[in-house]
Amino acid sequence: MRYLALLLLAPWLLILGWAYASYPKSLPRTPARRLFDALALLLAFTAAAYAGLLGFDAVQLPVPDEAGRRASGAIWQQVLPALCGYGAFAGVLVLALPLRARLWRRRG
Repeated sequence: MRYLALLLLAPWLLILGWAYASYPKSLPRTPARRLFDALALLLAFTAAAYAGLLGFDAVQLPVPDEAGRRASGAIWQQVLPALCGYGAFAGVLVLALPLRARLWRRRG
């Protein structure tokens, strides 16, 4: 169950990663830019996985009562990792976008 939130979030992260690597079309596509994009995406996916695992471990589950029933709240063990993973992924790409634009803007 530890990786369920990240597994469910993975398709959306793949779509965002594709959009990051594909746009804007105005930047030149050099081997150096492709390497930069690959490293940025690798860092973003790694940060998402790490943040998701930290989020999973940070959730305190409610204590079961005498009958063994647990109050609601266990859903946060899946919601918080997804939020943390998405935030880490988006944070890395938000930092990489202006840096990439600055490095590969057209001069003239």
